[in-house]
Amino acid sequence: MNKQHIVALDYIRGLAMLGVIGIHTGAYSLSYPDSSPHLFALFEIFTRFSVPIFFFVSAFGLFISQPLAADFNYPAFMRRRFKSVLLPYLAWSILYMLHYTWISRDAGIWHLPTVYEYFFFGLASYQLYFLVILLWFYALMPLWRQLTRLIVKAPATSLLILLFGQIVFNYYSSYLLKTGFDNYYLNVAVQYRMNYWIFHYLFIFILGAVCAELYPQFQAALERYRQRVTIFFTVTLGGMLLAYYYFIYFKQFSLEAAVNTVHQLSPIGVLYTVGATLFWFKLFSTPLSKWLSTLLNRMGEYSYLIYLVHPLVMYHLFAQLTKASIPLTPSAAIAFYLVTLALSTGLALLITRAGSLIPLVSLALTGSFPKQHLLRHKHNRTM
Repeated sequence: MNKQHIVALDYIRGLAMLGVIGIHTGAYSLSYPDSSPHLFALFEIFTRFSVPIFFFVSAFGLFISQPLAADFNYPAFMRRRFKSVLLPYLAWSILYMLHYTWISRDAGIWHLPTVYEYFFFGLASYQLYFLVILLWFYALMPLWRQLTRLIVKAPATSLLILLFGQIVFNYYSSYLLKTGFDNYYLNVAVQYRMNYWIFHYLFIFILGAVCAELYPQFQAALERYRQRVTIFFTVTLGGMLLAYYYFIYFKQFSLEAAVNTVHQLSPIGVLYTVGATLFWFKLFSTPLSKWLSTLLNRMGEYSYLIYLVHPLVMYHLFAQLTKASIPLTPSAAIAFYLVTLALSTGLALLITRAGSLIPLVSLALTGSFPKQHLLRHKHNRTM
C-alpha cells in the first residue's frame, strides 16, 4: 500500500522542532538573573505542545500508512522501527556519553548499574527520552491497534473518556506521586518515570491514530468547526499563560518553578496540547506563503537530526558565551536561539552529506540509508 503523504505533518514537524529548541533556549536563559518572564513564556509556555505533538504525528503517520483494515506484520514492523529509532538512539546515546566523559573526565557513567540506567531511561542527553517512549509505543503497537479499533466505533465519546483519564493520570504522576521507597530499583523507576512511562502521552498518540483512521471525517470536522478549533486553541493557550503568570506574580514562584508547574502534563497543558494539535493541523492544511512553506518543509525534513544534535550545539555555544563573559540577556537569548537553529541545521546537512558517502554512518545516526544507496541497491536487485 502506498503511503499517503500529508503535507500538514511535515509542517507540524518543522514547527515542533522550532518549539523544542525554544524550550531548551528558555532553560539556558535562566542563567541571566533578570530574565524576561514574557520572553521566557514565549520560549517555555507557548511551545509546550512541541514534544507531545511529535507523538501525534508519529501515530498519524503509522496509521495512515498501515490502517486497521490492512494486514499488520508485527515482526517486520519492529525490524523497521528498531532500524529507524533504536539504532540512532543507541548511537547518539554513546556519542553523548563519550562527550560527557571527555569534557568532565568522569567515566563513572560507564559503570554498572549506571550505564544500564542511562540506556534504559534515555539519560545520556535530555532530549533522548522521547525516543525511549517512542520505542515503547512501537513495541506495544498491537495493543494500540486494538484500542483504536474499539475507539473508532464511538470516537467522540471514547476520546473524551480517554482524555479525562489522561488528565487524572498525569495530575497524579506530576504532582502527587513521590519517591522514597525502600527498594532502590523501584525508586529509580519512579524517579525517571517521565522518561519512559508511555501513559503520560497515551491520549495524544491515540488521537493521532484515530484521526488517521478516520481521516476524511477528521478533515471534514476541522473544516466544519474551524472557528471553534481556533477558539479552543486560544482559550487553552490563555489558560497556560494565566496559570504561569499567576504562579509568578501572586505565588512568587521563580520562572523555573512556574514552568515546572505549568507544563505539558498539567491539566491545562494536556488541553493546550490538544488545542494546538487541532489548530496547527487545520492551519497547515491550507496553502501557506512560499517562504513559510519552505522554512517548515526544511525544518520538517531535517527535524530528526536537528532534534538529536542541537543539545551539543547549545552546550558549546553557551560555553563560548561564558568564556567571553557575555550574559544571556533577552536579546542575547533570541540570538542564541537563532544561532543554535542555524548551526544545528548546518550540522544536520553535514551529517546527511557524510551519510551519503558512508552509508553505515547514515544508518547509525539517522536510522536509514541515504537515498542514493537505496536506489543503487534496488537497481542491483533488478539486474
